Amino acid sequence: MAAWIVALFSTLSVLFIGEVLGQMPCLLCWYQRAFMFPLPIILGLGLWWKDTGVGRYGVALSLGGMAIALWHSGLYVGVIPEPIQPCTATGPSCTDDNQKIFGLPIPALSLLAFTLTASLSALSLKENQL
Repeated sequence: MAAWIVALFSTLSVLFIGEVLGQMPCLLCWYQRAFMFPLPIILGLGLWWKDTGVGRYGVALSLGGMAIALWHSGLYVGVIPEPIQPCTATGPSCTDDNQKIFGLPIPALSLLAFTLTASLSALSLKENQL
């Protein structure tokens, strides 16, 4: 249930940022959304139907999103020696100050959300084996 809450909160947050605040996402943010948006639906249906194996889908989707979020965060902080071309070429730049929430950049928050969702989904699988 905790993985579903994280995924639902993350999905509603990015919808609020984009639709209410009007901040358009960059290309890498769109790719991360493609992995995040199905998570609340899949995990929620798994909870509803009491599917003890739904965590594996949460892990799979979260790992895909985590890979993109890790790459995006690496570009943001400059660890990856490449300019943030995906952010400036196809949309707004993720380096603007208005792209931070609670002082953290959106790519880092995305990485945190995917890490939590993957960890909690994996933990649910481990609990079901006991």
